[in-house]
Amino acid sequence: MVNYSSYVSLFIAISFVLLVWEWKTQQVFDLSYYDETQVLILLNEGKKLIQIDETEIYLMTEEEVLNLKRKNIKFMDITDYLELGLTYKEKKIYEYPIFPTFQDEIAPFIGNLTTDYMRENLEKFTSFRNRYYRSKYGVESSEWLFKKVSGIVKNSKRVASEISVKQFRHKWDQKSIIARFEGSDPQKDNEVVIVGAHQDSINMWIPTYGRAPGADDDGSGTVTILEAFRVLVEGDFKPQRPVEFHWYSAEEGGLLGSQHIASEYEREGRDVIAMLQNDMTGYIGKKPESVGVIIDFVDPDLTSFLKKLVTTYASIPSTDTKCGYACSDHASWQKAGYPSAFTIEGEFSDSNPYIHTANDIIGHLSFDHMLEFSKLSVSFAIELIHIMRSNLKG
Repeated sequence: MVNYSSYVSLFIAISFVLLVWEWKTQQVFDLSYYDETQVLILLNEGKKLIQIDETEIYLMTEEEVLNLKRKNIKFMDITDYLELGLTYKEKKIYEYPIFPTFQDEIAPFIGNLTTDYMRENLEKFTSFRNRYYRSKYGVESSEWLFKKVSGIVKNSKRVASEISVKQFRHKWDQKSIIARFEGSDPQKDNEVVIVGAHQDSINMWIPTYGRAPGADDDGSGTVTILEAFRVLVEGDFKPQRPVEFHWYSAEEGGLLGSQHIASEYEREGRDVIAMLQNDMTGYIGKKPESVGVIIDFVDPDLTSFLKKLVTTYASIPSTDTKCGYACSDHASWQKAGYPSAFTIEGEFSDSNPYIHTANDIIGHLSFDHMLEFSKLSVSFAIELIHIMRSNLKG
């Protein structure tokens, strides 16, 4: 009898060796050596500009980009967003509170959080073959999510002047989703607090057709902030400043959806008080349960305040951890000059080993663990809408 598993293992091993060799042969792409016409010619040949740290940019084919994903190398596809962070330079700098102070306002919302809806929503969300941003399944899953978010608002009887839900169109078919609570103070209409997650998933070997339930990456973050959004809607949350919940398309393609939205906000001159990303909130590894707080490539002051939110509102401690450059959508906002922070399921080295495969399933996750991150999303939104204008550094 043929041992097919041995062949598969051998194929993966050989592929990995080839990936290492191919990566080492890549050359850094220095934009200063090319004029605009030369760059356009290269991009028209199907190449992409891929940034893997603050200084290194590579010119890569689609397959070479996928090879980065297979090697777990984080990256941003900056092909269409070269001006991100360069357009709107008059951004305000916010000074965050020393301690959380709105426990009485926040407690009822946290008390209404439940894992029941999270489980129900994640079971449906992982039933799509995949949620890849360029597949038909990714479009279908996004449409389902849009209807779910819209349904929460519709069932609450809240009026459109208070809450809106819209799809944000990209040049690919899967849309991002933005739900917005309007602020009650017209003078603060341009100052927004953002809570985000990404809705897409990927099978790193067969992106378009492969099974990629993406239960943890990032189905967990998606339903985490969906539950936070639900209790705020149903609890008649009426903020002074706008609060937005974002579900980004195409994070796995190089933070494409969040880069597009951040670049639009920058171009329009919007002020973002703070942005919190939720990416992978459901897996508990071998180390003691905690909230992983990313401390590299984030806003340090906002991150310091986020850790105080964990202490105040979560029932588990925080742990400082690093995830590297461009490891999730917060990086798009940080690059645009907006303060961002990122929470993950625990220490990064102890995070879910099944992501980007067919085995990223609900069975590996804890909904009680996810609920801790819903608490943080609620408290983040409410605490930060109360920043006074005297708390502006510039």
